[in-house]
Amino acid sequence: MAGDSPKKIFIMGLWKDNPIFRQIIGICSALAVTNLMLNSLIMGLGLIFVTAFSELTISIIRIFTPKHIRMMVQVLIISVFVIILDIFLKAYYPVMSKALGPYVGLIITNCIIMGRCEAYAQKNPPLSSFIDGIASGLGYTLVLLAIAFVRELLGFGTIFGFKVLGDWWTNWTVMIMPPGAFFVLAVVIWIARSISSEDKEKEGEAVKA
Repeated sequence: MAGDSPKKIFIMGLWKDNPIFRQIIGICSALAVTNLMLNSLIMGLGLIFVTAFSELTISIIRIFTPKHIRMMVQVLIISVFVIILDIFLKAYYPVMSKALGPYVGLIITNCIIMGRCEAYAQKNPPLSSFIDGIASGLGYTLVLLAIAFVRELLGFGTIFGFKVLGDWWTNWTVMIMPPGAFFVLAVVIWIARSISSEDKEKEGEAVKA
């Protein structure tokens, strides 16, 4: 199987098949860590690492993996890369490791990774699977950063910890609480789907023309 072109894979991962606003999966961490942009960035990079290398490994061994145990093998492989990520954060970024708390470990059961490993890596060659992991993780990260941008700016008046809004600004406490995350996520999904609907309408008109 030749696999898809890198351009098509990235378009699917970033937009057409985005894990959060298209598939509505992996939103637990999207709601939990997006009160600060730095937390969101590190979480996103961690997920890109785990997804890309998990897909790569699963794709390499897919022809040797018995079908009746493939899910267990996938979880084992994902767990290995999550442990590597967790050890790295604890060794070099202990403050960030503490800030992200249990959500790093929960990457193991993240629907994004399990879904891509089963739906894509199990059926496509290693390089395409690796690129797909990067694209899916990047799509997830960009949505996290978009949510965190609004929440951190309105909740703390900062961006990546740097003060942006002056003393005149009154911080919106609701933005750093769970209800704020739900609200911003809903707006992001609404905007993305509205744009997607407009694109489909334009494509339909172009076909008729």
